[in-house]
Amino acid sequence: MKTGTGSIKLSINFNQVVDLVKQLPYKKKVKLGEVIRKETGMNTDNDKILTHFASEKSLAKDWFSPEEDEAWKNL
Repeated sequence: MKTGTGSIKLSINFNQVVDLVKQLPYKKKVKLGEVIRKETGMNTDNDKILTHFASEKSLAKDWFSPEEDEAWKNL
């Protein structure tokens, strides 16, 4: 982590980071999420698109069944 006066090296593992994040107030968690999205190049639009594609195959199992076709045939 860089600061105005130099660098700080922290010896901390992922689980410790998660524990620290859990202690943050809600507004700070939101801000942290914004920073992470900015640093990783992710945004909420990408998240929605990825969720759509990730769930499509799973949902198709229900959508493309004879029972589903029967239920929707009169509409």
